[in-house]
Amino acid sequence: MQDLARDFLAQKRIAIVGVTRDEKGWGRTLYDEFKKRGYDTYAINPARALPKIQCYGSLRELPMKPDGVLLAVPPNVTDQVVREIAELGIPRVWMHRSGGAGAVSEAAIQFCREKNIAVVYGVCPFMYLQPQGFGHKLHYTFAKWFGALPQGA
Repeated sequence: MQDLARDFLAQKRIAIVGVTRDEKGWGRTLYDEFKKRGYDTYAINPARALPKIQCYGSLRELPMKPDGVLLAVPPNVTDQVVREIAELGIPRVWMHRSGGAGAVSEAAIQFCREKNIAVVYGVCPFMYLQPQGFGHKLHYTFAKWFGALPQGA
């Protein structure tokens, strides 16, 4: 999983599905951080109306194909979005999770594997983005010690 996470983060065009109006929501926090780090980042939200952010209603509306898609949505939405990812030929997906189920869906993981889409799941990108903040480094270390990371992470 570490290699998949590194490969995902090495890309420059990232679409984030689940960017919200709430500046403290996970989708918005991820969007802001990826933007700050110089990624060419696209916000996806069916409402399309986010203050000060160009937002697209779906992956199909993007002006170019992203290198990867980061999902910050409920698992049932993940199940739908991975089908769109496959149809568009997007090679990578990250199912965000920081607590609870996050965007992780076992059915979506299996679907991605069947379609040869590189899938990172069950972890937060903040645990892998460099430079890594102290809190996220600590979170990663504890998760690894206590077996809370997905197999191979």
